[in-house]
Amino acid sequence: MKEAMLYERLEGNAVRCNLCSHRCQIEDGKTGICMVRKNEGGALYSLVYGQLQARHIDPIEKKPLFHYYPGTASFSIATAGCNFQCDFCQNWHLSQSVRQDGRFQGQETSPEEIVLAAERSRCRTIAYTYSEPTIYFEYAYDIMRLAKERGIENVFVTNGFMTRETLETAQPYLGALNIDLKCFREETYRKVMRGRLEPVLDSIRTSRELGFWVEITTLLVPGMNDSVQEIREIAQFIASVGKEIPWHISAFHPDYRMTDRGRTPVSLIGNAVQIGKEAGLKYIYAGNLPGDPTESTRCYSCGRIVIERLGFTVTGCFLKDGRCAHCGTPVDGVGLDSLENSALA
Repeated sequence: MKEAMLYERLEGNAVRCNLCSHRCQIEDGKTGICMVRKNEGGALYSLVYGQLQARHIDPIEKKPLFHYYPGTASFSIATAGCNFQCDFCQNWHLSQSVRQDGRFQGQETSPEEIVLAAERSRCRTIAYTYSEPTIYFEYAYDIMRLAKERGIENVFVTNGFMTRETLETAQPYLGALNIDLKCFREETYRKVMRGRLEPVLDSIRTSRELGFWVEITTLLVPGMNDSVQEIREIAQFIASVGKEIPWHISAFHPDYRMTDRGRTPVSLIGNAVQIGKEAGLKYIYAGNLPGDPTESTRCYSCGRIVIERLGFTVTGCFLKDGRCAHCGTPVDGVGLDSLENSALA
């Protein structure tokens, strides 16, 4: 076990965890809502530090991050556990394994081993993904520090339920986040995710304030968050924070505890893309629809393709000095020059 960061001691050997917005008060011998942070004798410990459950080399586009070092590889890792309990979770074997069967131990792997593996694989970034990186923050933090020293960037794929303290602590080492904005109704967050909406909105605002590159994903679930009004509210909120924030609108497929409905109709995704455009968003992408025309990045000024994709693969680059090669309009993002200067370009 590793002693936790960002907690405070309370009377009677209780502690309060300040890592995520549940801010669990945990009695001696108990765990928090995530079930992987335990109070032992008035000190809080992470149960999953170094317990690697998943490691893969993915395209950064799979996170999805389309404007952060596009076309590069990301060394992607996870431990077990999550502070949400989404009924539609598509990685539930990993995120909910502690609740399902008490399994949280993985292959013991040190931060040094992770960074060395990322270097050997020539990965531009390390992604903390698949489950919820907030709940294994101590492990991620130690990896991020080493990675940054060696010129490797760090990205979180997250539900956005972390506290401001967590984001501020990560700021020197974390470069980008893809944040799930799962819906725009408090009742749905409480009932389906066992969380709350407002802390997620706060995290999106705070992440931009602290200078992180942010992209947002919404999984459109039929009958849950697919009304025109709710989609419009999500788009308008994103636009209010920054119209240059890319919005990934992903198609749902039945999984975990939500098998009572079918896949998201392609037409619904198309309507949501149009709603995003009407809200003034510059970059909108359809997810889980391989071959969809919106996979490619288009210049928001002239409408022509500047980064061409097929699935998660970049197949063409039409950028020059971070600008549209056709009309010269700047394209928002980080590390776009890595794509310009690659063999592809």
